Amino acid sequence: MSPIPPTPAVSVRGLVKTYGRTTAVDGLDLQLDAGSVLALLGPNGAGKTTTVEVCEGFVTADAGEVRVLGVDPAGAPDALRARMGVMPQGGGAYPGVHAGEMLRLVAACAARPLDPAWLLDVLGLDSCARTPYKRLSGGQQQRLALACAVVGRPELVFLDEPTAGMDPQGRRLVWELIEALRRDGVAVLLTTHLMEEAEALADDVVIVDHGRVVAHGSPAALTSGGGQQREIRFRAKPGMDLDGLAAALPPDYLAKETKSGRYLVQGRIDPGVLSTITSWCADQGALADDVQVARRSLEDVFLELTGKELRS
Repeated sequence: MSPIPPTPAVSVRGLVKTYGRTTAVDGLDLQLDAGSVLALLGPNGAGKTTTVEVCEGFVTADAGEVRVLGVDPAGAPDALRARMGVMPQGGGAYPGVHAGEMLRLVAACAARPLDPAWLLDVLGLDSCARTPYKRLSGGQQQRLALACAVVGRPELVFLDEPTAGMDPQGRRLVWELIEALRRDGVAVLLTTHLMEEAEALADDVVIVDHGRVVAHGSPAALTSGGGQQREIRFRAKPGMDLDGLAAALPPDYLAKETKSGRYLVQGRIDPGVLSTITSWCADQGALADDVQVARRSLEDVFLELTGKELRS
């Protein structure tokens, strides 16, 4: 008999949610397995927050099927909430409460919490344990919110912009904690506007726009474009005529001067293409300098799919 596959930590199929005439989520699918990190990405108004709020049980879906740890989160029972950790952006704590007091209070509600003192130390908050919440920096408030989300040893954690307002050191601490959660088998659903963060942490990425999934896959699969799409950037003398280079390259390649003396070639890059570029430069009496070969970044993919206009 074949083994029964494990139940996903989060399973969403055909989710629809409308507010009046506005469709916030329009037939969205996603799945998050135990011990994995899923980054849910999208511009403002794309439907990320609504999707997460439905999964957390704070909003009821209009259509579709949602299961969180095998349970419908609509009107989520206390037994389900005890298995989840939620980190909202902004923390939401009483301004006068001390950081340590807040974490100990949350820990007291859990059946087998982590040691609050240890967690404060791990997240670099031990020195401000007696500081009122309102006097914490934005990054410290975010780290305290994360501590409150994980102190109860949840099986699933929802993280909303977990490193907003943090300096590089604080961001690194949070990334290390998320890696530790994954190693311990905890499922993490992450929303972030930092593409570098998603690329570094996520096993799976779901990009949504206008309430629908527009791309889904691992960071490596998304940035490879489903093939060997790469780009070459190099410096040479400015103003070279690129028509000859375009004619020498295979069809469907892009060659342009992005700024004075800086050039970009996009396409499937192999040794032959690199040789074509350097030979063409030599024919122009120029030396290709600072040659860099790289895949597209996740931010490049995100902007290609969702556009570059600013959204409110």
